[in-house]
Amino acid sequence: MLIELLTFRLAPGTDDAAFLDADRRVQTEFAYHQPGLVRRTTARGADGEWIVIDFWQTAGHADACDQRWSTDPAATAFMALVDGSTVMTRRYETLD
Repeated sequence: MLIELLTFRLAPGTDDAAFLDADRRVQTEFAYHQPGLVRRTTARGADGEWIVIDFWQTAGHADACDQRWSTDPAATAFMALVDGSTVMTRRYETLD
């Protein structure tokens, strides 16, 4: 199993409620339609940093999703609310 972490800050002036609406749209209209996605969750840190955690069956599933991400309307709306200079993605393979 692959765990993918996406950390970021919201774009200046972005309202948390507007972002959470965009996040729900990504989750329902895009993410859970992706083959191999096991679980997805979003959280905010006390310092204003956000994280999205995706659990994938395989790295291949995550790679295939990445290919579709940039052209999906819900994903595009989500990313419009994110400060692109703060985006970091990390991947980890589970050991159990």
